[in-house]
Amino acid sequence: MKWEDRGRSRNLEDRRAAGPARMGLPLGIGGVLLVLAISAITGIDLSGLLGIGPSSQVGAPVSQEELNAEEEQVRFVSFVLDDVQGTWQQLVQGQYPDATLVLYRDAVESGCGVAPAAAGPFYCPLDTSVYVDLAFFEELAGRYGAPGDLAQAYVIAHEIGHHLQNLTGTLDQVRQGQQAAPGQANALSVALELQADCYAGVWAASADARGVLEAGDFEEGLTAAAAVGDDRLSDMAGRAANQETFTHGSSEQRMRWFSTGYQSGDPNACDTFASAP
Repeated sequence: MKWEDRGRSRNLEDRRAAGPARMGLPLGIGGVLLVLAISAITGIDLSGLLGIGPSSQVGAPVSQEELNAEEEQVRFVSFVLDDVQGTWQQLVQGQYPDATLVLYRDAVESGCGVAPAAAGPFYCPLDTSVYVDLAFFEELAGRYGAPGDLAQAYVIAHEIGHHLQNLTGTLDQVRQGQQAAPGQANALSVALELQADCYAGVWAASADARGVLEAGDFEEGLTAAAAVGDDRLSDMAGRAANQETFTHGSSEQRMRWFSTGYQSGDPNACDTFASAP
């Protein structure tokens, strides 16, 4: 990506030096309930991700040296955050209030509850904020096999896609649909996540048109989408894939909808609820 260091975004909140949120890690029953509550609100299948993502163990306080070493990545995250939200400000014609992106280390207290870093990046609609532990990007490249700056940008763009869904009322509609028809809860969750993937592709198309993307960047995004498919995560956890339990979609589905957004450049093409995933 041809990104520019524009300093820190005004929508970035850095909590890395504040220390992790207080929670009993490893998780006890109360902690599990908090994690499940976040899962219910955000659509994140934390039960499947715990133990796969960045370590849930609370580490030592973050030193200034560590903070300084991560500053370039903070600036990159800021660039992507502003670029993605700037794209949506244009596409929704000024009716897009920005989300906040919160950087943290190990665990964080959000408006949706306390989450360990093992939850991975997530969006909380109750405080309109995206939460990211930068260590996740190391996991994305190492454990998940999805390196590259566009892979990282895909993650941010996907979470901002959930913010757009919150603004348009899609999150509320899905939550109501899940309560009314529990048997369709997973299918609705999959459609929600695939739509966020499609929205990430719409941003990638805009970035490409503006000369931000370079050769191979789109493929990095596809690799990242495939890396976090439910079937891939099940395989990594040593479990047989069961499509009925999917909450985010298979690798093939996630790649396909990211491609749909990229090829169309149109958020109207992202109606995953009307289309068979």
